[in-house]
Amino acid sequence: MAPKSAFAGGTQDSAARAAVEIRYGENTGYDYCYIRDMKCALRFMLATILVAACSADNGSNGATADSSPPEATGTAAATSGNAVPEGIERGATPEVGATDAAVQDPQADATPEGPGTEGIDPERVFVFPRPERVRGLYVNAWSAGSRRRITALTELARRTEINTFVVDIKDATGYVSHPAEVPLAQRIGATGEIRIPNLRVLLARLEAAGIYPIARIVIVKDPLIAAAHPELAVQDTAGGPWIDDKGIVWLNPYHREVWDYHVAIAREVAAMGFPEIQWDYVRFPDAPASAMRRAYFPGGAGVPRPQAIREFLAYSRAELADMDVQVTADVFGVTTSFNRDVGIGQVWESFIDVVDVALPMVYPSHYWKGSFGYDRPNSHPYEIVREALEDAVRRSALIEGAGATRPWLQDFTLGPPRYEAPEVRAQIQAAYDVGIEEWILWNPGSRYTEAALEPAGGFVEEPLMRIADQVVPVSRRFEFYDTATVIVDPESTDSAGGRDGKPSGSAR
Repeated sequence: MAPKSAFAGGTQDSAARAAVEIRYGENTGYDYCYIRDMKCALRFMLATILVAACSADNGSNGATADSSPPEATGTAAATSGNAVPEGIERGATPEVGATDAAVQDPQADATPEGPGTEGIDPERVFVFPRPERVRGLYVNAWSAGSRRRITALTELARRTEINTFVVDIKDATGYVSHPAEVPLAQRIGATGEIRIPNLRVLLARLEAAGIYPIARIVIVKDPLIAAAHPELAVQDTAGGPWIDDKGIVWLNPYHREVWDYHVAIAREVAAMGFPEIQWDYVRFPDAPASAMRRAYFPGGAGVPRPQAIREFLAYSRAELADMDVQVTADVFGVTTSFNRDVGIGQVWESFIDVVDVALPMVYPSHYWKGSFGYDRPNSHPYEIVREALEDAVRRSALIEGAGATRPWLQDFTLGPPRYEAPEVRAQIQAAYDVGIEEWILWNPGSRYTEAALEPAGGFVEEPLMRIADQVVPVSRRFEFYDTATVIVDPESTDSAGGRDGKPSGSAR
């Protein structure tokens, strides 16, 4: 497929980015985080006051989905955007940092409204045509349940190329976002913290806005099931549930009961009209070897981890076949390039033909030094995403019945450089340049860089992107792609470290 037109993103305007700095808890990506010290709390209160003041004064337009067009660009002066502390631990698997964390204190900004029916037929099944090309945003449950936040996000979609929302149905806290009727969810208290009071009201709003909804369901990271049914958790060789080096209890992917619980949740939301189920944390724990030595997986004798993950995905697809939904899975970014299991049970060839779509989390900040031959991967968003997705396309082409590839892309900052419009647009352009026309942006607080998105009416000015660690117009990207400084690891055999001593960033 020919590369997409150079006009593929918005112009840079850092002053217009209104976002709130957040403090992260144990990890940084999918769970919920809380303001953890008084200094951060005071800073957050100041930002809130400034938002209110700017709203009262009809401040200039903001560039994030947090505010409606007439509101509070002034928050940019008092806050620091999608910042993530640089001291976050990164282990051997690079997606841990920003995929396991959190949104800001949900009660402070996205309090759900009451259930309300708004004239919605409780028996109605919503029908959502699939977009020709999915261009989406992750929407955490608190944002999805807040009328103000979901309105701001749908307005962002109206103004731009966005046509899809990935909505948290069950996240890594174990709570189901809506008042689910699945018996096990009710018994274990998974309906004890409702973030989306009426899922049908949300679906009606998305239908009216022409937005395609995807139901995100986290599987093996579920402290509620682990507490209520410790026998379903990974076991410790010394007895009782195994606890990893971060204090987390993981469900055992070999247990059929774990499979059936999540399929039941998926069937419930599919019956309401969700056309796509997205499995997340569909893997084994990613703890260090020292911690894993104590882990015991009942039911796993003689069954390799990649086979277990494959069997779950195939099982869930079969169990949902009568619902006419797509079944998709989030996977570590390194799965596109590594030819071996890194310990979590995800190998590209073992799952790509049992899902409709695989979503590798190819966040540049999550690749270690030397990945694809780049000394500082985070400074090369175009090159890292392009290399990773080229590997995915190449490997899928060899598998009969392979599903599509739709990457998760980074719209948050984790170390230098700060990710703004050029960094986000660079990733989108990289996907287009390898023939992938679909993508979803990840920001844990569901606050996005509008300047990185193509306006609904097309680009007025040529967008900028970061390549070779500098910001240039997208039409000039090929002048710089072949000149990026790389390092070479001649011992590496995996793509993420350079092939056969050849820098992966070099011209093909």
